[in-house]
Amino acid sequence: MQVSFHLLNTIENNLLKYAVICSFKEDKIVCVRHRARQSWEIPGGRREKDESIDACAVRELIEETGAEVFDIHPLCDYGVVMGEKQSYGRLYMAEIKAFGTLPDSEIAESVLLDHLPELLTYPEIQPKLLEKALEIIRKQVYNRENL
Repeated sequence: MQVSFHLLNTIENNLLKYAVICSFKEDKIVCVRHRARQSWEIPGGRREKDESIDACAVRELIEETGAEVFDIHPLCDYGVVMGEKQSYGRLYMAEIKAFGTLPDSEIAESVLLDHLPELLTYPEIQPKLLEKALEIIRKQVYNRENL
């Protein structure tokens, strides 16, 4: 399995099928657990028909975390190659300021952690996505401080 990263808007919009949102609250990482699994995930999901990738990211963040007040920003596009299959998505960062009630959906719980747990649903993908998100965030903060 290979994960590649691309500048925003360099992958054709119609090819972006997934939105993954590296979410934080007070310097903690937000992880969620699907009802059907015991493993943990970074919030995100598949884009619905006729939905923009940005709308998908907002919808998934709310559905999977219960976030009510948040700032969300696209960071980059990414690709995943598994065998013969190639898929693309967009990576986002969200700063959650307030949580509401977790919607009654496929997510059983949402937790705040210092780092990704060992038991991940997508262990070959999600650590790389978080690492890239943190790299981009650090560069943005560093560049702002040194203007």
